[in-house]
Amino acid sequence: MNKQEITEKLIAAGRILETNGQGDLTRGHVSIRVPEDPNHFYMKPHSFGFDEITPENMVVCDLTGEKISGGGRRHSEVFIHSEIYKVRPDVMSVIHTHPTFAVALSATGKNLESISQPSVAFCDGLPYFTETIDLIRSPEMGAGVARALGACKAVLMRNHGVAVVGQSVEESTILAIMLDNACQIQLQVMAAGGVGEKFTDQSIQRLHHNITRSEQYVVNFEYLKRKAERFYR
Repeated sequence: MNKQEITEKLIAAGRILETNGQGDLTRGHVSIRVPEDPNHFYMKPHSFGFDEITPENMVVCDLTGEKISGGGRRHSEVFIHSEIYKVRPDVMSVIHTHPTFAVALSATGKNLESISQPSVAFCDGLPYFTETIDLIRSPEMGAGVARALGACKAVLMRNHGVAVVGQSVEESTILAIMLDNACQIQLQVMAAGGVGEKFTDQSIQRLHHNITRSEQYVVNFEYLKRKAERFYR
């Protein structure tokens, strides 16, 4: 991707996240690693909402978390992104948000169960980060989030939010939405009396394969992009 393509995808991701319940005032953030220069990444600026990202205010940071260029302020929680990128060369996009249902489930300390299609996307692991509820404002704290994430797609930051990663911004964006949806379903099931009969591991693994293919993320990202564009006209 060239600079223009990265810029357009970052703006689209921001609008999709905002229109799908991932916004929390100006506090969430999304980034895209530069494919040709993996030591740098584009990121949503501080003090703006997901729907307010522009080519002029987005920032470029390096893997120490320092701002290299861009018109906006750097997020204080940049270290969630920089520390994950350091240890996960496969990751090309990182999202941190505070989605209501994911935060609520994280406060129970319970694991996400494979009881819905969106939850199956995370059947290969959804760990917890439990070191703090506070903002992640240092490399050491960011490294703690990266350790908790491990090789997984996402990590629940207990009582705080989530960090979601992907091999593309399409993947991280769709996974962020699916994760909150999965948590919402589980909370409602718990409130209704608990989980009933489950499908077999073989069925779950087959569905996991079908819904986590790269083309699935692209198709759904492009749909939500078109939907957001109609909203913001």
